[in-house]
Amino acid sequence: MKRLLQYAFPAVLVLIIALPLAAQEAPANRISAMDIFNLQYASDPQISPDGTKIVYVRRFADIMSDMRDSNLWIINADGTENRPLTTGAYSDSDPQWSPDGTRIAYVSNRGGSAQLYVRWMDTGQAAKITDLQFPPMNPEWSPDGKEIAFSSLVSVPPPQIGTLPTPPKGATWAEPPHVYDRLRYRFNGEGYLPSGFTQLFVVSSDGGAPRQISSGNFPHDGAVAWTPDGQYLLESGHMSPDYEYFTYQTEVYQFSVADGTMTQLTHRKGPNNAPAISPDGKTIAYTGFDDQFQGYQVTHLYVMNRDGSNPHQMLTDLDRDTQEPHWAADGSGIYFLYDDQGDTKVGFVSTDGQMKTVAEHLGSGGSSYSGGGSFSVSRDGTFVTTYGTPSDPGDVAVASLSNPTEKVITALNRELLEQKKPGDVEQIWFESSFDKRKIEGWIIKPPDFDPSKKYPMILEIHGGPFANYGDRFDIEKQIYASHDFVVLYINPRGSTSYGAEFGNLIHHAYPGNDFYDLNSGVDAVIAKGYVDANNMFVTGGSGGGVLTCWMIDRSTRFRAAASLYPVINWYSWTLTTDIPILGSEYWFPGPPWEYPDQYMKRSVLSQVGKVETPTMLMTGEADYRTPISEAEQFYTALKLRKIEAVLVRMPGEPHGVSARPSHQVAKTTYVLDWFNKHRSQ
Repeated sequence: MKRLLQYAFPAVLVLIIALPLAAQEAPANRISAMDIFNLQYASDPQISPDGTKIVYVRRFADIMSDMRDSNLWIINADGTENRPLTTGAYSDSDPQWSPDGTRIAYVSNRGGSAQLYVRWMDTGQAAKITDLQFPPMNPEWSPDGKEIAFSSLVSVPPPQIGTLPTPPKGATWAEPPHVYDRLRYRFNGEGYLPSGFTQLFVVSSDGGAPRQISSGNFPHDGAVAWTPDGQYLLESGHMSPDYEYFTYQTEVYQFSVADGTMTQLTHRKGPNNAPAISPDGKTIAYTGFDDQFQGYQVTHLYVMNRDGSNPHQMLTDLDRDTQEPHWAADGSGIYFLYDDQGDTKVGFVSTDGQMKTVAEHLGSGGSSYSGGGSFSVSRDGTFVTTYGTPSDPGDVAVASLSNPTEKVITALNRELLEQKKPGDVEQIWFESSFDKRKIEGWIIKPPDFDPSKKYPMILEIHGGPFANYGDRFDIEKQIYASHDFVVLYINPRGSTSYGAEFGNLIHHAYPGNDFYDLNSGVDAVIAKGYVDANNMFVTGGSGGGVLTCWMIDRSTRFRAAASLYPVINWYSWTLTTDIPILGSEYWFPGPPWEYPDQYMKRSVLSQVGKVETPTMLMTGEADYRTPISEAEQFYTALKLRKIEAVLVRMPGEPHGVSARPSHQVAKTTYVLDWFNKHRSQ
């Protein structure tokens, strides 16, 4: 994990202390904002080749340093002997078993910077085997266990415009200018990018000087796969000078480990990602689609011959995104991830095209937002997954093809959840008032819920917009519920995991008719009889921040709104975000100067004259996905109209306002305080 030391933590403490106690504290037996520091999550579980042991990443928040850290833990596949492999306030990640199961490679910053380590399992000794300027990524063992492949940034000289004179001896001059000449010169979570390109390397598993395999001014940052003979590396990427202008244009390449010779294996307009080669070395599985420049495009599973010939789609009837293909050790088929109606699952397709679901409820990370699911497979067919439900924040589960019933073998938050009572989660389906389309959602009820009472309600909207909420634990929504709010979150049109047609209902039409889906969800919960219709509130982040403003542009039913890191003006956003091609070529039919009317029509700023709802705007100061200038525009517009509004700037935070735990505490506390301030009595 890259530590961002520029955060102004003391200032945040002052802001939190200044809040009313009623907004900060939940009853002792309920989840509170400070439990953000107490919850732990399992991620990236890796099962040993013989299927007997599992190494996983255990993520936690350090309340003293206000950092998010992670250690490696190991557990037997039967759930016994769960114990740490590494300890301390560090970031240990990316564990990978050696082919013979005697060692583990991983990345750690415990030496001051992220480097590649190898641990010998018989003795417990660990050695740092790289000393790189930039962190190693995507480590992968060679089949014989003698080498490890990885990618890392290699510096190149920055653009040169002029030569500065040398300052006089003893003089102190300002830092010299920084010059950029690429389309993507900054990136969310990373900041302004150093001059250079990621390249492929191999290093002896015993340590020594890494050897660079790839070359050229292209990014080599995709996942790496070795061929079974150990002679080649497979990687997806875009190896052309104009790679920045093709968001969804990647090919599968092979690189000779001996001399770096590169061969392109796929040839199509669209992404070709995540190559995985069969155990006999004859077939490559990968994911992708034929790019139609739509807002949402279903990612399919493909296979091709080793030389790139005969590419064809598997599972032609599966209208869901497929990710992370893994071959069975006997070559009988391919495991993969997919989302269906808000649930992340593991599927298995045999080489003759027969599919079955072998695991459900994958997730981890404290959010109902899509993501957090991962798995790995051993040689005997046993596989391990992250496991999460609305009541389980994230654990490790084990199953197999012959026995696909998952057995959860960890309980990372058992003690906390025995003391703290989360709100019950109810799944609902309802019809949209726009076209009677079925929409899925979830309701969190306050702990000790009494259906005879009337509760205030929060509508919480997901971002993306092409993403989904699902049956996963969500710490922020549980905090809202612990303060006696009913919380509603739904998957309006455009959400993923419901197929291509549903996802593209907002193609070149976002925000739009998703208003009716969200509004109908509110009506459906009011009809249950336990919501106070005079005390309803709306919030959401990113795309959910967009739709929060879209709701109050069109309705006065909410007493207050909290729009978190939104897009307010599509014209300005396209020219300041770190993903400009996605906006100008996929979410819109072209750049803003060619379609100014469309950009303005779909900008919530164009409707700000109708807003009467008191509104909080919040964005991180280091957010390059939805830069803070977006929130500032809406805030200023509301202030000019003398509508009650506040602007919250989170120091040093990238998109999401959760990089530092105290900032996530502040985010949820501020939203609660804003809503409580505007509740009618």
